[in-house]
Amino acid sequence: MRRISVQVLQRTVLVLLGMWLWVLCSYAQETVTAQPTIMVIPFAREGVTLRSVYENNELTRIAITKVKEGFDQRGVNTIDLRAKLKQTNLNEALQEGQQHETKDDVIAVSGADIYVEVDASSNPSKTGNSAYVILTAFDAFSGESFANKTASSPKIYTDNYEKLIEKAVEAEIDNLLNTIQEKFNDVHLNGRTITVHVGIEEGSELSLDSEFNDEGDYVSEMIENWVSDHAFNGTYHIQGATSNKITFDQVKVPLFDEEGKNYRISAFANAFRKYMRANGISVKQTIQGNNVVFVITGLRE
Repeated sequence: MRRISVQVLQRTVLVLLGMWLWVLCSYAQETVTAQPTIMVIPFAREGVTLRSVYENNELTRIAITKVKEGFDQRGVNTIDLRAKLKQTNLNEALQEGQQHETKDDVIAVSGADIYVEVDASSNPSKTGNSAYVILTAFDAFSGESFANKTASSPKIYTDNYEKLIEKAVEAEIDNLLNTIQEKFNDVHLNGRTITVHVGIEEGSELSLDSEFNDEGDYVSEMIENWVSDHAFNGTYHIQGATSNKITFDQVKVPLFDEEGKNYRISAFANAFRKYMRANGISVKQTIQGNNVVFVITGLRE
């Protein structure tokens, strides 16, 4: 029996090791996760602007700064709220002669994937002072809540609330970021959720039970087939359907389009409207957040 030389054995081991490392590297490249871009904003009650809260609430302003710093230190892509407030202010001034912004305006201008609302408060006591920070992360596309954390500092005999807020943020920033990343990874893999409502305008000669082609397909079948073909990974769910209305309470759309840009819900809506138009049916569309409403007005002339 021939003996295998030490040199041959070593070369074999090196080849196998190289192949193993190559497989690991390939797997790592395939499993790289997309990182969201995050904007940190103050919590503002209805009717109160982000600008007024940011400028008038010192504790919340400090907390926003500390949260953003925490994200930056961990290599997260962040968007500066102050810059976007200035941009929104300029846009409003140019377009309408007004200096007023809403939360939706700022988020839309920012291009952020996630926004984190921050609310901070102090808790002075005879046994020491502390600070509380509430952190809530939302998907900027759908408004879906991604994470909710309440952070508190230890009680210390100090009036330096900036330091107390920093301690509170440090206690939860990693947990918050990990939860956000897990949610974002899921969205990247399975898509975002939108709702789609298709109804018939009163007085229209059509109904969802009308046949629209020579094969005898109903309008409702035409709609469902299109949604099935265009939902991300074919994932959708019909909540209910009648002769006048069909509701998809879950339609998945991708995180990014074919060019790698953030997917726009308007692209989905426009594609559906043009499809219906090509089949001789007129449709009006309305987009509100992640809700799309189509109204079939009748046959095209």
